[in-house]
Amino acid sequence: MSQRNEKEEIIQPTKEELRAHAHNERHRIHSEMQSITESVRQGMEPEDLDEPGANWKSVHHHDPEVGIQQSRRQRIRHWKTKAWKRRKAQRAERAVQISTVIREL
Repeated sequence: MSQRNEKEEIIQPTKEELRAHAHNERHRIHSEMQSITESVRQGMEPEDLDEPGANWKSVHHHDPEVGIQQSRRQRIRHWKTKAWKRRKAQRAERAVQISTVIREL
């Protein structure tokens, strides 16, 4: 029997909530870094201060397998591949050659 429905008791946060949480965490770290910068400017030694760390990370940062699976979901855009760029350049060169032949006629 599948275990797919056994995890219904755990309510996953929505995507919007995760993004908001990540935004708040980035803002907290940025604010702490600014306060550290001000402390250094006022004369404190950088070695005496603690650099803020991330208290929260999204799920794909905890489990490398989840991150790999999520990265595989993204399709490779064909115009970003080397073969596409090479063919595009060849087509452009061919178009220039054809246009010069037509002009000569």
